[in-house]
Amino acid sequence: MSHILIAEDEHRIASFVQKGLRAKGFTTTTVTDGDQAYRHARSDAYDLMILDLGLPIRDGMSVLRALRAERSRLPVVILTARDSVQDTVTGLQSGADDYLRKPFAFDELLARVQLRLRSTGAPPEPTVLHAGPVTLDLRTRRAQVGERWVELTAREFSLAEQFMRHPDQVLTREQLLSRVWGLDFDPGSNVIDVYVRYLRHKLGDDRIETVRGIGYRFSVD
Repeated sequence: MSHILIAEDEHRIASFVQKGLRAKGFTTTTVTDGDQAYRHARSDAYDLMILDLGLPIRDGMSVLRALRAERSRLPVVILTARDSVQDTVTGLQSGADDYLRKPFAFDELLARVQLRLRSTGAPPEPTVLHAGPVTLDLRTRRAQVGERWVELTAREFSLAEQFMRHPDQVLTREQLLSRVWGLDFDPGSNVIDVYVRYLRHKLGDDRIETVRGIGYRFSVD
């Protein structure tokens, strides 16, 4: 299951890319400035980064050059409004694996992402997740418990997806906040507890276990 880092400060574009990739079975994390992009890209938690060059705090080209100077092999697809030939050449010479100009068609972006992942030997992405009696269809965004269809909001679905991608593993509150709500969300918020309560009501009270002081585990048994 490939995890894509999206470094994009324009909310509309970031949301569009994130929804499209998740519908194709990818896990995504979005960051909105160059410092966050650099820190996350160095973590070895991602299989590919989609990088905007016009990021605040630290521009995307600086992030890319710093990663390549450290010999990072993370595939990077630049997605930017900069459309000159020189910008493209500079991006590729600085270590980008691909360069796509805005405005763009999502299908083209997806094809480039899939091509770069294939070249690194990443496994194909599933489109349906199964954990115990619970099934999530990532294409239709539908959930099923046994023979019963369950209506989930977009946020509930994203949280359930994270749990089901890591069955029987403990996920910390920080991990869930980062992956579902984004890094800028208040870590002191009780929003995770609220949404876990919603999911328990819809997927089964004993399905999500609280690991005191750490986070939650999605139980398959």
